[in-house]
Amino acid sequence: MADCCSGGTKLLYSCSGSADVGKLADLVTRKLRDDGYARMTCLAGIGADISGFVVSARGADENITVDGCPQACARKSLERIGVAPLSIVLSDMGYEKGKTPVTDELVRTVAVKIMAGETVKTRPVNTGSACGCGGNC
Repeated sequence: MADCCSGGTKLLYSCSGSADVGKLADLVTRKLRDDGYARMTCLAGIGADISGFVVSARGADENITVDGCPQACARKSLERIGVAPLSIVLSDMGYEKGKTPVTDELVRTVAVKIMAGETVKTRPVNTGSACGCGGNC
């Protein structure tokens, strides 16, 4: 497995919360994976502090989180291990918790917008990292 600063792939992490926007985030992330946009990996593995998932996140060229709501659990899970992901929050795109029926068409629409760069994306400041490379992973 690659060490912290050796580079890697583009990884996707999804909120899979119980709300409709959490379901949407999960299905959109799976569609992005299926369409070859990036490799989806396990956010629960990050939360459980499983070494392989943490090392992979720290070594990736790009980490992208897709969260349903402003709580941004996926983004915060990566920040907790010193990784500053590219963060996409579906509520920033106008999708409201409890008011967003999830359909195949909506999943396709959101995935296309993400692939086309038509989303609000933020990158939190990486304040450091536990891997020893000073937050420059």
